[in-house]
This record gives sequence, structure tokens and C-alpha cells, in this order.
Amino acid sequence: MSRWLVLHARSRQVPVSLAAAVVGTGLLGLSAQPGGDPRAAAFAAALGVAAVAVGLGGHDRDLDRTAAFGWPPRRAAHLLLGAALVALLLPAVGLVADPVAPAAVVLRDVVGLGGLAALGACLFGSNAAWSPPVCWAGLTLVVPPGEDWVERLLAWPAQPAGTPSATVIACVLGGAGLVAYSAFGCRR
Repeated sequence: MSRWLVLHARSRQVPVSLAAAVVGTGLLGLSAQPGGDPRAAAFAAALGVAAVAVGLGGHDRDLDRTAAFGWPPRRAAHLLLGAALVALLLPAVGLVADPVAPAAVVLRDVVGLGGLAALGACLFGSNAAWSPPVCWAGLTLVVPPGEDWVERLLAWPAQPAGTPSATVIACVLGGAGLVAYSAFGCRR
């Protein structure tokens, strides 16, 4: 069992993804102003999710299809473990420096951006799965969070904690990404 996990982790580039997620979110989290702009937390979450998204696809899809076991539970576990890792990284930065954002904002952003990465893996493949979460987090740097429903929709990762519309959007994106990636896997 442990040999299979090691081989799976290596084939999905987990060690490199883990190192990139730790370094990227750590540096961005340390450089952000404490308790300041939630856009920095959203972008740090997007960086961590992007590092995990690269490993959502295997090297040979035909080989994955011929396996003697079902892939949907393993895909879901891979995605959930990656999201949990990223969701723990930013609050861990708060142990060394001042917290970048409340834990609820970090968790909401990781759920929604992780779902975007999973949808990106289904639509574009693992090599480009990082682009939807990074682009959406980058969009929050341009579009200020406002009162208009379009601005709230576009800037949901930068909304303050307890914003119902941002939480609903994140949950819908996270759930849709988890279901789609678990069922269909990664595009070639």
C-alpha cells in the first residue's frame, strides 16, 4: 500500500508541488501587510492552489483507465488533501508573522479557487489547470470589491469574512470542481 502511495505521489509531482506551495504561499504571506488587504490572501491561496493543480493529471491517461480500481475516490482524495494543505499553509505563516487574513477567508478562498483549478483540469488539462484560479485572483487586483452585484461576483475572493455571496460562490465552485474532477478526471 505504501509503495503505491509513493509511486502515485511521484507520478502526480506531489513533492515538487508541495515545495512550490510552501515557498510561494510562505513568501507571499510573509510579504503581505498584517490584517490588510484580503486580495493578498486571495492571491497567496491562488498560488498554493496553482502549485497543487499541476499534479491533478497523470502522465498517461490510458494507463489510468486500465487500472483495476476506481479513480474517482482517489481523485477526490488528491484534490481534498491538496486543498487542506494549502488551507493550512497561510494560517501557519501567521505563526511566524502577523496573520494575513482571518482563517475563514483563507478557507473560503482555497475552496473556491481549488474548485476552479479542478474545473480547469477537466477543461484544459493539468498543464493549464493553474490558470483559472490565478487569473481570477489576479482579477481581484484590478476589480475593486464594491456594492454592485457584478463587482461582488468578480471580486468574491477579496470580500471580507462573513460575506454570504462570496461564501456561496466559493462553495458552488468548490463543489462543482470536486464533482467534475472526481467523475471525469483530467483532460489530456
